[in-house]
Amino acid sequence: MGEAPLQEVRRAVYRPVREGNALEDTVARIAQTIRLGVVAPGESLPPERELAALYAVSRDTVREAIRELADTGFLVRRRGRYGGTFVADPLPRPSEPVVVPVAELEDVLGLRRVLEAGAARTAASRTLPPETRDELWARHEAAAAAGEGDYRRLDTLLHLTIAEVAGIPSLVALVADNRARVNGWLDTFPLLPRNIEHSNEQHERIVTAILAGRADAAEAAILEHLAGSEALLRGFLA
Repeated sequence: MGEAPLQEVRRAVYRPVREGNALEDTVARIAQTIRLGVVAPGESLPPERELAALYAVSRDTVREAIRELADTGFLVRRRGRYGGTFVADPLPRPSEPVVVPVAELEDVLGLRRVLEAGAARTAASRTLPPETRDELWARHEAAAAAGEGDYRRLDTLLHLTIAEVAGIPSLVALVADNRARVNGWLDTFPLLPRNIEHSNEQHERIVTAILAGRADAAEAAILEHLAGSEALLRGFLA
């Protein structure tokens, strides 16, 4: 899967932003790393100098973006020897109910089905080296063992790993963008214990099918899995 686990995912979230809206895009890109769990609650972001180089913006732009996200409670800045910019733990939740237009919700969920089903099918069609197979199974086990507070993040990293295993770098960026939007909505309502249990059972079927090279089964399993979260999203948000 590249130089390190989720290397393509990191490239996707730490890529240069567009010119013209540097501040807004930098805020969005940092928020994406938080929504996807690439940087977990309580962990630190890369230094400002490094972020500026990765996003191809000035340090002032990075500093202002961090200030905006700190003001909204997503980031915490600490000074001193062990200082830096840390993801808030816990992350803030909306104080008001969130309502998403049906057309927007269906557009994002429809794209998710296309992207993630294609990723699972493609991953299952490849000959995977032992270290990649081990990493994929380890991601599944980590999500299955996660407590409620860490589940969403580890669930997301499993899905991003499947996209990365597909071996198409540009697909990873698309899945990451889409997943960040979905996670923003999922984070507005509580995790349901029975849903977590069911989700883990489905994860096992998806990963097992990929490792067995059963492309049809991998695609069918992930579409069934996505349908469950779609039902919850429509119920809570639409």
